Amino acid sequence: GAKMAAGTGPAARELFAEGLLQFLRPAVRQLDRHVHSVRESQVELREHIDSLATELCRINEDQKVALDLDPYVKKLLNARRRVVLVNNILQNAQERLRRLNHSVAKETVRRRAMLEAGGY
Repeated sequence: GAKMAAGTGPAARELFAEGLLQFLRPAVRQLDRHVHSVRESQVELREHIDSLATELCRINEDQKVALDLDPYVKKLLNARRRVVLVNNILQNAQERLRRLNHSVAKETVRRRAMLEAGGY
């Protein structure tokens, strides 16, 4: 097969790896920030659901009219459960992102050290 003009030797692979790391680092950080802000809004949403459910229960107890609010309370608690589930998924994703970020940073440090030591 024809060899690429850019070359496929160790230097070319090293250049590619370095470029990939430069690209990955900010992308991982940005993802981490987005996940963090989504998790914050999820917590806020869960708090609103809690206070609304509490308020509905209070109204249900105080009122004299025979209006059953239980189904609405159940729906709210269901929504709250889903919010908690999503939050757990986000937490796991964020943990993975942090590990990836750590790996990328470690690899960058390792490569710089090798380059400075004249490893190539």
